[in-house]
Amino acid sequence: MTKTKKIPQRKCIACGKLYDKKDLLRIVNNKELGIVIDETGKLNGRGAYICKDKACLEDVKKNNKLNRVFKQKIDDKLYEEIEAYEIK
Repeated sequence: MTKTKKIPQRKCIACGKLYDKKDLLRIVNNKELGIVIDETGKLNGRGAYICKDKACLEDVKKNNKLNRVFKQKIDDKLYEEIEAYEIK
């Protein structure tokens, strides 16, 4: 019997669908760095995941979902950085 490695699943904060962790964009609230895009997926801190879909990104921005997740005001510059990512 071969063991298959379990792929971690995470939920998009915009659409609520489950995806493989590697298919999502992770935003993290790190003590030293503040709120940043976590390319490695390994930074310490509270994380939020967004699927790489234009509609989900617009929903997150329009409804201030990152503000709610991290319980603080998110700078527009972060949203611009997210938009500059490889969004479909």
